[in-house]
Amino acid sequence: MRYRYLRLLAALPLAAVLLFQQPTAAPVRASGYSDLTTLQKKLLSGFASLELNPDTTPSARSAQTAGNYFPSSDDGCPVNLGSNVKVNQNCLNVSDSSPSLQGRGQAQNETAIAQDPFNPQNVVATYNDYRRGDGNCYGSFSRDGGRTWADATIPMGFTRGSAFGAARQYWQAGGDTSIAWDTKGNAYFECQVFMRGLSASNNPDFSSGVYVFRSTRNHGASWNFPGRPAVEQANFTPSIVPLLDKPYMTVDNHVGSPFQDRIYVTWTLFAADNTANIYASHSSDYGETFSAPALVSHSSTLCPGSVIGTNNCDANQFSDPFTGPDGTLYVAFDNFNNAVAGADNRNQILLAKSTDGGVTFSAPTRVADYYDLPDCPTYQGGQDPGRACVPEKGSSTKSVFRATNYASGAVNPKKPSQVVVTVGSYINRYSNESNGCVPAGFSAFGNNDYVGVKTAGACNNKILLSVSNNGGTTFTGTTTDPRNLATVNTARQAGSDQFWQWAAFNREGKLAASYYDRQYGNDETTGKMDVSLSGSQDLQDFGVKRATSSSMPLPTEFPNSRGNGLFFGDYSGLTAVTDALPLWMDTRSPDLFLCNTPSAPNNPPQLCGLTEPNGLRANDQDIFVTRLSIPSGNEDNGD
Repeated sequence: MRYRYLRLLAALPLAAVLLFQQPTAAPVRASGYSDLTTLQKKLLSGFASLELNPDTTPSARSAQTAGNYFPSSDDGCPVNLGSNVKVNQNCLNVSDSSPSLQGRGQAQNETAIAQDPFNPQNVVATYNDYRRGDGNCYGSFSRDGGRTWADATIPMGFTRGSAFGAARQYWQAGGDTSIAWDTKGNAYFECQVFMRGLSASNNPDFSSGVYVFRSTRNHGASWNFPGRPAVEQANFTPSIVPLLDKPYMTVDNHVGSPFQDRIYVTWTLFAADNTANIYASHSSDYGETFSAPALVSHSSTLCPGSVIGTNNCDANQFSDPFTGPDGTLYVAFDNFNNAVAGADNRNQILLAKSTDGGVTFSAPTRVADYYDLPDCPTYQGGQDPGRACVPEKGSSTKSVFRATNYASGAVNPKKPSQVVVTVGSYINRYSNESNGCVPAGFSAFGNNDYVGVKTAGACNNKILLSVSNNGGTTFTGTTTDPRNLATVNTARQAGSDQFWQWAAFNREGKLAASYYDRQYGNDETTGKMDVSLSGSQDLQDFGVKRATSSSMPLPTEFPNSRGNGLFFGDYSGLTAVTDALPLWMDTRSPDLFLCNTPSAPNNPPQLCGLTEPNGLRANDQDIFVTRLSIPSGNEDNGD
């Protein structure tokens, strides 16, 4: 069972990426990553894991002189790409050409988006932003339904209080953001922050926290200071654990709910006893104060493979809270305590619910089993152990950015007892033993192995759909094998990968699900990506629309020694009050570098683009959005 636990840390999005690379002449201390157990390394989010265990070996790169640094399709200022609108409005900061700096000062990733339910022209998008040289919580707001945007800075630099023994706790990094609105026109921004400790700085502090900021009726243009703590974890020990990771937030914005405007935040606590439990806190005073943490991941016979004791659901990650019109709070999450036999390597999505406003939670229900993405070093090579990815087909091995499957849920506003949860699965009705995709146990790093990963027409990831019609008591996936469970994908997507989904109902009860998609052109063999939107009125027949105006190349920021990007994010967002607005990380903008060491007066600074050792043009990571009507079952324009 220990190999399966490793994968939990691989899912920790923020903390690992946040730990910066140690300078050559740093104090003699191992990286905080070495403090983690195999299980914790498995579960750690991408944001945290990238920084704790970087692979930034310098490599040969070729430069191409760039033109003037003004808005165009070939440099770093905001430019829309057809119907795709650039959300982050900063011009690209220019880094030195060292591979260890690519992405630093530049990248944006891990997106969330929400509309004011009573004035959907007001939209806020949030994301990890590296323009200050490290991960930070940033946002953008739109007052015209996503057609134009302006940036907003979250005042996350320090927080106050007694938890850390001083008047102020200064934070080195932040990310893993989420966004939600109440019924009064206020927006709420959740931000995870943490310290890096001596492995990356001269500060021994390993503390972490999750804070909520409020935009008081100015539609996300500015935010209150300081942020209010949903949870804080002081940690001045030599170990990175205990660590707060992968939070997410929702607001009960249903008029007439007994808990109307209550704010809920959930997160994973990586504890010193090697467990990874899900907790929740709530606020009933517009984010001014939050309750003490409540345990979400209670014990159950669904969890025989416990880290500690018996039937403890104590190896979890990627919680997603969402509410129904009757005030019920649902929390879906990945769980790794299920039993497996032989070469089977499935895991399970569990759901707990609260009917008393987040004070207590039910025992978990199984939403569905799922199969996670394959181990990256096994099939793609590289030096990033403990990580899964989405391998392209054939002999190419450039798609190495870390990825995992997770749950995203929603309640049908027209049928409050109907709860849907989506989750990616590498074994599904289009990918199983019948076409040569066979589970093959676990790698030495704890991630899944399969037969058929690199074979065209064999393995492919799909977005499963599990439905409850009794308020989350049972789901269609509770007893249905992933090979037979419904998907939001259509037959024309068979043989290609879809991953990083988000799901939402619009106010008319139509389900939308957006995701990254490799069905277009030669994406499946080159590793390029698009974003698509699936939709359905009856949850049986789905239509598909292409969201991206052209395919995106593989990421190159945060590269390994071959120029392949290791970190592209962990999740992407969607909102759908009427139409759908999918929000995603995009790599179509080229990266720019300082390509010489200027020495006046005869050697002025020059800007260059670069070709990575893998032959890819170095690219930036920006955030894009588009507006699409939600397709029906008779629509499929995936061309």
